[in-house]
Amino acid sequence: MHAGWTPCDWPLPDDEAVELHTPSGKRLRVPAGRIKPLAATLIDLFDGFNGGNTLRLSRFDAPRLADLSDTTRWQFRGQSDVFAMAEKLRSAQGIAHIDPPKGLCLELRPYQKEGLAWLQFLREQELSGILADDMGLGKTAQALAHLLLEKESGRLDKPALIVLPTSLIFNWKNEAARFAPSLSVLSLHGPDRKSKFDQIVSSDVVLTTYPLLWRDADELMQHSYHLLILDEAQTVKNARSQGAEAVRKIDARHRLCITGTPLENHLGELWSQFDFLLPGFLGDNRQFTKHWRTPIEKQGDNQRRLLLARRIRPFILRRKKEDVAQELPPKTIIVRSVELEGSQRDLYETVRAAMDAKVREEIAIKGFNRSQIVILDALLKLRQVCCDPRLVKANAATKVKERAKLDLLMAMLPELVDEGRRILVFSQFTSMLALIEHELDRADIKYVILTGDTDDRETPIRRFQEEEVPVFLISLKAGGVGLNLTAADTVIHYDPWWNPAVENQATDRAHRLGQDKPVFVYKLIVGGSIEEKILALQERKAELAAGILSEDRGVDVKFGTDDLAALFEPLPT
Repeated sequence: MHAGWTPCDWPLPDDEAVELHTPSGKRLRVPAGRIKPLAATLIDLFDGFNGGNTLRLSRFDAPRLADLSDTTRWQFRGQSDVFAMAEKLRSAQGIAHIDPPKGLCLELRPYQKEGLAWLQFLREQELSGILADDMGLGKTAQALAHLLLEKESGRLDKPALIVLPTSLIFNWKNEAARFAPSLSVLSLHGPDRKSKFDQIVSSDVVLTTYPLLWRDADELMQHSYHLLILDEAQTVKNARSQGAEAVRKIDARHRLCITGTPLENHLGELWSQFDFLLPGFLGDNRQFTKHWRTPIEKQGDNQRRLLLARRIRPFILRRKKEDVAQELPPKTIIVRSVELEGSQRDLYETVRAAMDAKVREEIAIKGFNRSQIVILDALLKLRQVCCDPRLVKANAATKVKERAKLDLLMAMLPELVDEGRRILVFSQFTSMLALIEHELDRADIKYVILTGDTDDRETPIRRFQEEEVPVFLISLKAGGVGLNLTAADTVIHYDPWWNPAVENQATDRAHRLGQDKPVFVYKLIVGGSIEEKILALQERKAELAAGILSEDRGVDVKFGTDDLAALFEPLPT
């Protein structure tokens, strides 16, 4: 028998007798169907076993012994406890309903309630796992509900440490403030973070980033944690990196990974995450490569793939958008926020202060209604800084290296493409689309583009609809109306449009008759900036929903000086 062989390949019918020889010389005739489960389990257990007198298994391997549960013939030491644990793990993804925490300011969808119950099950059984829902299904919300329930139950007597990409730290802060305001959140990010280390012990949730984790490891390791969460856990794909080594040394009662990346397709990343969650469960990296990765990825061994999937299934909760479509509205809108840092933040503040003074002076001389051109120009410049400093025609902008929102987009797109998503990316600025093109080329992501300069519109539309490429870059003015792009299931608005009606029309290129998939709409904004304030204005003033400061309507008379003052407020500290 060889690696990857299973008794399913055995040509004998289940009812055909197999002759067995005992050590004492006796001969037994047993139906092949009785042997196959035992043989499958033994092959799974001993493939890669390095020898010795005893094969020791952890309780996490209990599901691998489930096929031996017919104990009338096959018996082994400790089997009752093993089968009880196997049954718990098998039922982990269908566990009973649990009430959300009382302080949660969000109504969880049914599948999110199931996710919360699963996270609670892991905690109760002292297990680790991976919450691997598709992007857009609310993994952060489920994790926050779990943390809040831990606090309300009195179990969060130590802080929870969350490690995440830099681009997501503002999103976590924002969602925690919105959905779980009773959680005290400490963000260890930025040059002043060292002054906050003494607040770790008194905080419910501590946020840090992968780049800072190993730098601050000494301080972080002075504390123990109730829960350690890795968000976008595939980031720690190099187990030998400084961050990966540091995160393994942190003392925590419970561990959790969050990622939307399909794990079965990235076996190296899968091993890294399980090495953090359940060290040794999948062997060391060399063993895993030999017995799992090489047969599955290079030899196309489907039986190996099925065995690995069965082994890790109890520890992964993954729901695809298609699986929960009935619980979702036809269109789900998700706002993704990012924070400006460093010289990009300084540029925004410089432009904001200068434009604020210029607009005030113009209004003082000409009045509000006659100052529209200056107001629009000022707001345009601030929006350009948010999109990418290279859009701003100023010497100071050429020296800025940060590009917070473009980094966020390029963190999202590979994952979405990997999930099989078909994506429309809209921007008002064709120059921004050109910058995105460059990044897609570098990432080797195929795309088509449509702008006002596109002579042949049919070819990019056809290529996208026929699924030749996963990404369609579209200028809002050229492609916001008149297109039927039902192959898309994801829409990204890179820069929010003042007029939500225009933005909705663009979204409806995908969300229209003939669309048979849920459509997920992402709005990328810079937190605390003019972009966030415009979204707040749209929500607060329904009468402006038809168009705030849109190109064709100018400044609406209902948009007053108080609102303008809010748009030019400094970024929050």
